[in-house]
Amino acid sequence: MINKRLLIKNLLAHNDENSFYDKKRKLNIGEKEGKAKFLKHICALSNSNPKNNSFIVIGVEDEDNKIVGVDFFDDSKIQNLVNAYLANPPMVQYENIYFSHLPIGKVVGLVTIRPNDQITSLRKNIWKYYGGSVFMRDGSISMPKMFDIEIKDVNSEIVQTIENNAQNNIKLTLDSVINFINNEHENLESHYQVFKEQFVVCWAGIKQKKKDKIFYSRVDIEMINEQVKLFYSALDQVEITFTEDEFTIIEYVPLGLQDKYKYYPLEKKTITFKPNGMYAIDSDLIFEAPQFEKKTLHHIYNSNNAILEKLSKKNQLTENEDLDLRNLPATYMICYLNGFHEAKKKLTAAKPFLKTYDKDIYELYKATIRILRKIKYS
Repeated sequence: MINKRLLIKNLLAHNDENSFYDKKRKLNIGEKEGKAKFLKHICALSNSNPKNNSFIVIGVEDEDNKIVGVDFFDDSKIQNLVNAYLANPPMVQYENIYFSHLPIGKVVGLVTIRPNDQITSLRKNIWKYYGGSVFMRDGSISMPKMFDIEIKDVNSEIVQTIENNAQNNIKLTLDSVINFINNEHENLESHYQVFKEQFVVCWAGIKQKKKDKIFYSRVDIEMINEQVKLFYSALDQVEITFTEDEFTIIEYVPLGLQDKYKYYPLEKKTITFKPNGMYAIDSDLIFEAPQFEKKTLHHIYNSNNAILEKLSKKNQLTENEDLDLRNLPATYMICYLNGFHEAKKKLTAAKPFLKTYDKDIYELYKATIRILRKIKYS
């Protein structure tokens, strides 16, 4: 079993970016340019490594390999994006890897690309790249190849050595469990569960009992053996259940108008552990958008637009407008889910203003975008 934190350290220590490994300061697949560049690198790494895994490490400074981290990113539908834009797509997995020196909520992103031994190409146009384009790695650069290419396997031995040197052991597992409970979450209720005598899952949060169910807020869940964060949120509520073979997470998100909120189920994630040392993660979107009165939504939508206009002109907000601004990301999303199609564009336009206005409001914005991304790629 590979310890993904060790794997990242080995990749960073091996040498600079090459034909089986890339690194990025951050990833932005919410915008067309960022999405196109991400797909280009996936395509190039898959074509350059037909017999072995390739990797992209996210949250690392390019100049000195300093690990600075990125926000937790839930990738459950990222394969849908890859399948939509790439012909002969590889299997792509995005994981959030814990590093102890990073601030709370920050992780290192690890993208693992498993090729299918076929030429991968763009299925359709995106940004400045044309459908049918084929990319390969030329050293550390992903380059277009507009002619017949021969797939060569030159990295399998190197990658296998790197992965072998990142194998987990019982000391790393025990140290990580103790650190999770005693150091990372010393002020929260923490638990661990062992599956199939080899997988260890730890979780922590503020426990709440409602009727016959137990929920957690400020939740952090880790697959300790691999140093992978399975879930992290400071806002949502989570229901956790498990059997001998499965660990299930149901995420609920708060939505409402005029300070009247209700928690709606968003996604169900099930990790199934197998006796052969393997596991599988299945994610199902179970969200049903709440419907509200159109007259009320029109009022809120227009109010949001007025506040956004004042922000864009750098005008001072009133006390009430400041309070409404904290609800702006969620209410724009509710408007969009209720047929106000322009609300999503308004929400995107609000990003730079919310980012500079208030840190907490920007965190609410990112949580809202995360929900919309899940809905889109489902």
